[in-house]
Amino acid sequence: MIASVERSEVSGEARAPPSKSYTHRAIIISALGPGGLVRRPLLSADTRASVSAMEALGARIEEGDEDLEITGVSGEPSTPEDVIDVKNSGTTLRLISAVAALTDGAVLTGDASIRRRPNAPLLDALSELDGAQAFSVRKNGCAPLVIRGRLLGGNTRIDGSVSSQFISALLIACPLAENETKISIDGELKSRPYVEITLEMLGQAGVEMETDFHVFRIGGGQRYDMRRYTVPGDFSSASYLLAAAAVTGSRLTVRGIHPSRQGDAAIVDVLERMGAKISWDREEGVLSIVGGELRGVEVDAGPTPDLVPTIAVLGAVAEGRTVIKNAEHVRHKETDRLRAMAVELSKMGAKIEERPDGLVIEGGKLHGAEVSGYHDHRIVMALTVAGLEAGSTIIDTAESVSISYPGFFREMASLGAEVEVGD
Repeated sequence: MIASVERSEVSGEARAPPSKSYTHRAIIISALGPGGLVRRPLLSADTRASVSAMEALGARIEEGDEDLEITGVSGEPSTPEDVIDVKNSGTTLRLISAVAALTDGAVLTGDASIRRRPNAPLLDALSELDGAQAFSVRKNGCAPLVIRGRLLGGNTRIDGSVSSQFISALLIACPLAENETKISIDGELKSRPYVEITLEMLGQAGVEMETDFHVFRIGGGQRYDMRRYTVPGDFSSASYLLAAAAVTGSRLTVRGIHPSRQGDAAIVDVLERMGAKISWDREEGVLSIVGGELRGVEVDAGPTPDLVPTIAVLGAVAEGRTVIKNAEHVRHKETDRLRAMAVELSKMGAKIEERPDGLVIEGGKLHGAEVSGYHDHRIVMALTVAGLEAGSTIIDTAESVSISYPGFFREMASLGAEVEVGD
């Protein structure tokens, strides 16, 4: 699909979509226990992959109007009868790979993008634990993956610099192992807020562990009990709405934005530092923004990799220099997002220097262009925001927004953005 974007402003009110990260974890954690109700989940292509995967492992999940009713496996996932296809969901692939080690074995694969994404640190860590084996069919660390169990516990090490999803996967699976597990983290733990989200939700499900974020000690033989969980609003998705107001000098109110452990809540601070006027009622979860003249800032993207495309667009229209650093791990997402944003924003007239671990952007005026979304939902949505300022922008692979924000283009149009989507 193609999205056509014209220069336009946004106004009014929107509600932040539910968090994709919390939804994935709520589905899996609830299904690993006796089950329960997950209220206001994000039902997107990615999260439905987690629903299908947990059904393959023995859970029963029924979709209601605003909830998921889950009958769980009570700590004993079944060996799947067929290959688990995670489609384009890297989160599902990583989290379910570890859960599959609690069964006699499973094979996991996905689409072409998933079959290029690295998983070697997780495979190696699982294989170091007692009772588990994990390997790549093509011996390149990428899917298809073969996982064999059953996981008993033990000691393992894992590199923390590539993806926090590897660590979250182990944290979700290991409490259900028979014995204690000790996980040691090598290097810097990137995207730590996502690990904190996992720990928060495991704690709400009754799981206990000790950690200083260098070493995790997890008692074996534990059980999950998450009977009711309401998914919070998603800062990653809300960042496009807020950025749209910021770059077009518009006034916008976004509801459903409460303080949480989401690292991407940092978008509020970034926008304020760049000069946007923000009022946030944290108790009510209502955030209002007034855009205007923006100025460049420096941003450490280590904890917030999903904000990089949004910040790149903000920097491209801001006065002065914007520096995005500590972002090498952003190259291992659906696509190399540093390269993608450098290439596509350059087509729109931005002056960008691509560095091994970030971007240096000299702000200025953008112009319309035909750009690629790389089948990456975050690239497509960020370039849509850029198009509101540049005008006459055409973006391919627009259908990829279904991964995390299925109603994105409808929402933007309802707020006054001149956006059309077609074949």
